[in-house]
Amino acid sequence: MSFDSDYLWLEGDFVPFEDAKVHFLTSSLHYGTGIFEGIRSYTTPNGPAVFRLKDHIDRFFKSAKILGYRDLPYSKETIVEACLELIRRNGFEECYIRPLIYIKGGGWNLVVDDVEVEMGIAAWKWGNYLGEDALKYGIRANIATNSRLHPNITMTKGKIAGNYVNSVLAKTESLRAGFDEAILLDPSGTVAEGTGENIFVVEDGVIYTPPREMILEGLTRDSIIAIAHDIGYTVKEEKISRDQLYIADEVFVTGTAAEVVALSEIDHRSIGDGTMGPICAKLQKIYHEAVRGRLDGYSRWLDYVHDNQSTIQKGT
Repeated sequence: MSFDSDYLWLEGDFVPFEDAKVHFLTSSLHYGTGIFEGIRSYTTPNGPAVFRLKDHIDRFFKSAKILGYRDLPYSKETIVEACLELIRRNGFEECYIRPLIYIKGGGWNLVVDDVEVEMGIAAWKWGNYLGEDALKYGIRANIATNSRLHPNITMTKGKIAGNYVNSVLAKTESLRAGFDEAILLDPSGTVAEGTGENIFVVEDGVIYTPPREMILEGLTRDSIIAIAHDIGYTVKEEKISRDQLYIADEVFVTGTAAEVVALSEIDHRSIGDGTMGPICAKLQKIYHEAVRGRLDGYSRWLDYVHDNQSTIQKGT
């Protein structure tokens, strides 16, 4: 994966890629107190458009509140416009966008008060996180030996950098064992999510997904639930046991980076006939059409990059 781009937005200014640097003694690097988002821009008939940009930035700011940040240097509106302008300056159509909040100064006493907070945004061309073949054929997964973080151990509703050590442990173990992805169980032993995706199970034409309290509520998850309802499927949020995964008709995962991907095998057990099932295939197709502006019913989810050319000023 290449992160190359001409510009990043850093601390209120657009800077060349090679100049986008923070100091080694930035406490967020040491203590995991960064806040981030993952967002995608797609090519549409009307030019590049960012999928659910305002919703992502809203969650970005909510994550900061969850960790305890009180004062941020820029408004939501400024970050939204900076994302759009960054795409314009880099000349991107389809790209991945990564906003980040971090402590630039202070934080060594393990608090987020009396610190200098800063923000940056990167954008780069990135295909499907799990690989293009994953979209066609699905992936193989296993159940991780470590559990999803307990919500009273850390704040699991925020996209907080330190939380992702949990995912790194599981994903590293999974890949070393020859799988493509790991599934994390919650502390009670029921299914929570993937290392970077939400999970869905199909049984007898009904779609099930774990309840909100034990997961990071993905915007792709929310989009797929909305699409499923629109085309007539019932979606139920309820606890799912590990063995229910094995005997499901279909299992698939969703996320901004992964998009919509089937699980063909879990713990050496084929799911369904071992290929992407019909419901996943249908939802995947509609999702890809929606994010690329080919379905009028979902245009509300798109922010077109070239609609509003605005000037981004520091501190606004």
